Amino acid sequence: MVLEGNPEVGSPRTSGLRHPGSKSCCVLSSPVEDAQPGEEPLKYGELIVLGCCEEGGEETEAQRGEVTGPRAHSCYNGCLASGDKGRRRSRLALSRRPHANGVKPDVMHHISTPLVSKALSNRGQHSISYTLSRSHSVIVEYTQDSDTDMFQIGRSTENMIDFVVTDTSPGGGAGEGPSAQSTISRYACRILCDRRPPYTARIYAAGFDASSNIFLGERAAKWRTPDGLMDGLTTNGVLVMHPAGGFSEDSAPGVWREISVCGNVYTLRDSRSAQQRGKLVENESNVLQDGSLIDLCGATLLWRTPAGLLRAPTLKQLEAQRQEANAARPQCPVGLSTLAFPSPARGRTAPDKQQPWVYVRCGHVHGYHGWGCRRGRGPQARECPLCRLVGPYVPLWLGQEAGLCLDPGPPSHAFAPCGHVCSEKTARYWAQTPLPHGTHAFHAACPFCGAWLTGEHGCVRLIFQGPLD
Repeated sequence: MVLEGNPEVGSPRTSGLRHPGSKSCCVLSSPVEDAQPGEEPLKYGELIVLGCCEEGGEETEAQRGEVTGPRAHSCYNGCLASGDKGRRRSRLALSRRPHANGVKPDVMHHISTPLVSKALSNRGQHSISYTLSRSHSVIVEYTQDSDTDMFQIGRSTENMIDFVVTDTSPGGGAGEGPSAQSTISRYACRILCDRRPPYTARIYAAGFDASSNIFLGERAAKWRTPDGLMDGLTTNGVLVMHPAGGFSEDSAPGVWREISVCGNVYTLRDSRSAQQRGKLVENESNVLQDGSLIDLCGATLLWRTPAGLLRAPTLKQLEAQRQEANAARPQCPVGLSTLAFPSPARGRTAPDKQQPWVYVRCGHVHGYHGWGCRRGRGPQARECPLCRLVGPYVPLWLGQEAGLCLDPGPPSHAFAPCGHVCSEKTARYWAQTPLPHGTHAFHAACPFCGAWLTGEHGCVRLIFQGPLD
């Protein structure tokens, strides 16, 4: 163990480290087979942004509390409004790199002089600096790991960030703008993937900056572990939730946990940025599973494994379901006009003349009409002509991000109040899944647009009327 407070300038004591959770033995394995020219590299998994919306987009009518007529839809349901460009996109596939770039803990230094600490942490080598006081820092140096690939996620657009993520505010609106202050860290987290089977992916809080360093200042939550190592939490934290039963038809929401800089699992703090850490959860790990949710305090990501994506519906299946629904020729029970879901190829413009609309309290599907308003009860009060229930009246949009679906079931349910349509099991799962918001609040939200869900169940079964002939 290293003694603290060593006064020798320029010659800090050092200590060997082990990788958290690693075994003491070393297993030799055969070299990794790289992809051949023209061959697709092996995929570790995909990250999908929940509620992906246009930067600076407008709110939908249901989110503003207004329903006055067909308007443009501002949430982009599977892609960014400006298109997926470079490292800023709605989803990112993590694939095996041509050469390993992972790192692992190597040596720990105890420094009692700030100048030595600064010099040691700026040598271009990966390191994590824990500032304990003005006169005492602990620096953990990292060394190259030929068995892992590292991917970094954050708000920064610097080259070391592989996936640039920006804030999405509650209700699906983008949180960017001159007056908006992002709560996502520039270097939010990093994911290390094993280059050998079973290609395990592990998540860690904080990412390395342009100088290959991670700094935890005096005010950051940090501590010495029982085995003499250091660990800590980032300012707003990185939260992870693993679904119970996997991401499938039998899934149920899990428990939200916080991941430390070294990848250990803790219960949540009293508030998002509290200095007191939660309790260590020894029987859980930082290994990502199919359907794991990662919250960066401003954006939530879904992790899908290649095996999980094989069970998800494809875009062709979603299109076939749309065509099948339209082939049934559903009709407006009042106007008797034929309804049809528009093709995703036409984009999210104003609702089509044949667009189905729904009363989200009862689920009755109609064509658009301008009557039934209850002005004395607010702009959202529209009375269903069939059952007389009063509530929001919104256009229906088929969910187009297949990776968010638990099963390839028919589009039978819609989220309230946004009107995104998916299968029953997908709708019920997300309606039961609380997503972090702010410092300590949780709300269920539509995974396609991010709108907070309302009503008793958060979703409604759609009731279509077939053709009279």
